[in-house]
Amino acid sequence: MQQLGQPGQFGLENQGITNYGTAYWNLSPTELVEQVILRKEGLLSADGAVVVNTGHHTGRSPNDKYVVRQGDQTDEIIWWGKINQPLSVDQFERLHQKMLGYLQNRDFFVQDLNVGAHPNYTIPIRIITEKAWSAIFSNNLFIRIAKDQIPNHVPLFTVIHCPDFLANPKEDGIGSSTFIVLNLKERLILIGGSAYAGEIKKSIFSVMNYLLPQKGVLSMHCSANVGVKGDVALFFGLSGTGKTTLSSDMERSLIGDDEHGWSQEGIFNFEGGCYAKTIRLNPKYEPIIWDAAHRFGTVLENVVCNPTTRDIDLDDESLTENTRGAYPITIVPNHVSEGYAGHPKNIFFLTADAFGVMPPIARLSPAQAMYYFLSGYTSKLAGTERGLGKEPQATYSTCFGAPFLPLYPRVYADLLGKFIQEHEVNVWLLNTGWTGGPYGVGQRFSLPYTRAMVKAALTGELESVQYVQEKYFGLFIPVQCPGVPDEVLDPIQTWKNKQDYEAQARQLAGLFAGNFKQYEGLVSEEVIQAGPIHS
Repeated sequence: MQQLGQPGQFGLENQGITNYGTAYWNLSPTELVEQVILRKEGLLSADGAVVVNTGHHTGRSPNDKYVVRQGDQTDEIIWWGKINQPLSVDQFERLHQKMLGYLQNRDFFVQDLNVGAHPNYTIPIRIITEKAWSAIFSNNLFIRIAKDQIPNHVPLFTVIHCPDFLANPKEDGIGSSTFIVLNLKERLILIGGSAYAGEIKKSIFSVMNYLLPQKGVLSMHCSANVGVKGDVALFFGLSGTGKTTLSSDMERSLIGDDEHGWSQEGIFNFEGGCYAKTIRLNPKYEPIIWDAAHRFGTVLENVVCNPTTRDIDLDDESLTENTRGAYPITIVPNHVSEGYAGHPKNIFFLTADAFGVMPPIARLSPAQAMYYFLSGYTSKLAGTERGLGKEPQATYSTCFGAPFLPLYPRVYADLLGKFIQEHEVNVWLLNTGWTGGPYGVGQRFSLPYTRAMVKAALTGELESVQYVQEKYFGLFIPVQCPGVPDEVLDPIQTWKNKQDYEAQARQLAGLFAGNFKQYEGLVSEEVIQAGPIHS
């Protein structure tokens, strides 16, 4: 056994890891890039980014996620089901021992990091991975600590990430050779069978979604930025709906692009980096992300790279639509260095409506805000999860983040409603999906138009315009918006055949109603009535 780099005093033996080859502790990104090249894990692009192929798994594996059932009172607060599948303590121990055996005589990389930017809610974590590039990813995505703090770093949660280790489904009692297992009592996460680094990031997010609400802090799947006057904006939405793109605004400062907490002190970032979709990036409309994709130290997942010239092709989807770039937030010119700010003034719920009937922007009442937050309607976009095809799939993801919620949805919804009321927040529904027809017939909303609508909401220009109530969803739509043609604002006006629009609207309204039945015993009648009219 040998240890290189800067080991922490809380040694690996405390975590049952012995008889290994070389443990590379807390190497710098430059040192890790050298290891990537030496180990032939990926290529170095012409601009210095690390380009890797994650193989079979080019997105998350939601059907392979498990939570250990402990047999005590903590089991009562877990939202058990397809999202949080139970795994017994014995099953966990069997997998754990197998992974410890797998690591014997092998090299691996250790990164000691933090999650949670606000000092009141910072949690120390450790990532142990057999891939150098996954260590770079972790260093980019989580909050880096000063070298003089490393010796005293004691992780509260540890991730053991072995993508080349495969489970035996029959022997281990799980669904496939891939697994993501959260043991909340032992504070240990096991990931095997998948090289997709998003599993590391989201497993830690799930931990924060478990810990913080029990402290009265709302954990959120959203991006956040702040204006020069201190006005904070939140952007909720699933992957591919525009969180990262819309929050990356040269006129505002970025707090974070994906995961945040909302406490009595305000908004704070969980992470120290960004994980952006890179497919078909436009340098004109997305200059920050484009620049990040062409920098040393960025990790590019499944981006096609010419092996001779090392030029990357961000338009090439041959490996997956879910191409990704992971980079530290410090390279964003206008980021908030401390990672936290005050309470939000505006909240945007993003949806990529594949039916083409939702308005591009609508102002929500408090009851509607609760309804659409719990509904979490969007369309899953190609590649973000294993098994998705090229066409978007209409879906409802509770609180815009169901795959990452260990607790019951009402916990998160009640906290959101409480904070919205206390701080008098404006809430908007923003459709970044289709207009003029459904997917395959219509077209996606123009990004410049979407940015103009967001800007108008942030500046207060939508406060003084007239609103009309839409027929099927009861949504309040502005009749005018600076920088946007009036006819774009009313979705029915963009359809050639108005009867086709009405048929699609009725169908979607019915889907909303069917999905919301699961919450009818948990929310007020006012919230139930705030949904679409589907009779």
